[in-house]
Order: sequence, then structure tokens, then C-alpha cells
Amino acid sequence: MNKYRSKSPIAQVVESDFDSEVLKSKKPVLVAFGAPWSRPCRIVEAVLNQVAAAWADAVKIVKVNADDNPDLSMWYEIQSIPTLLFFVDGSPRGKLVGTASKEAILAKLQSAARGGAHPGTPETNQTHEERD
Repeated sequence: MNKYRSKSPIAQVVESDFDSEVLKSKKPVLVAFGAPWSRPCRIVEAVLNQVAAAWADAVKIVKVNADDNPDLSMWYEIQSIPTLLFFVDGSPRGKLVGTASKEAILAKLQSAARGGAHPGTPETNQTHEERD
């Protein structure tokens, strides 16, 4: 039995739909920049599948193939993969580089989502940009 599922709950996004899927999303969006050949990216994707299952109603999780979308990678200054960017209201609010645990991703996601309409996260009027 293959322990890897063939279909991921995480949608693949390309440059042409990045604006509509990420920047104009009403939900916070976690964008995973990576590549299919990268073992660390596959490890992070497995963790993100768990996060997606737990937070499906509150956050959108997408992945971007950094090799196939070099303009997006350059625009967001992706220097190594995997890199996770957290967007709220179309603005990047947080960043994680490298492999990360489910707990670290959830903590960063909650921190980035503060101030947005997000179930389970305290609502504030602050619109600060989190520093890495």
C-alpha cells in the first residue's frame, strides 16, 4: 500500500492565477513555494496537508512551483525552497524558510492572520506587517 496520496488537497497556483487565488482571496492564504524534485518540499507538503485538513474553513493553502514560475519567485524574493509566505488581504504578513513542523506553521499562520476576519483568531484593528 502506498502511504502517499496521489491527490493533494493543496491547489497548484501559477503566475496567471496568483492574483485571483492569492492576492484577492477573502481568506488568509499560505503559499508554499517549492519544487517537485525537492525532498524538503515534499516533507513540508505532507505537513501542509495536515494543516489544510485542520484549517480548511479558515485558510487557503496553495503551492507554487518555483521553477515553473520564476517571475513570482523573483518578485517575492524566494532564495531557497521550501519557502512559505503568509498573505492576509493580499499582503505578505509572514515567512518561513525551510522545513517546519505543523506547530510552527500554525503559530506563524495565527500570528500572520491577526487583524483579519479569521475564525479562532483574536480580531484586532491592527494592520502591522510582521517582521521575520
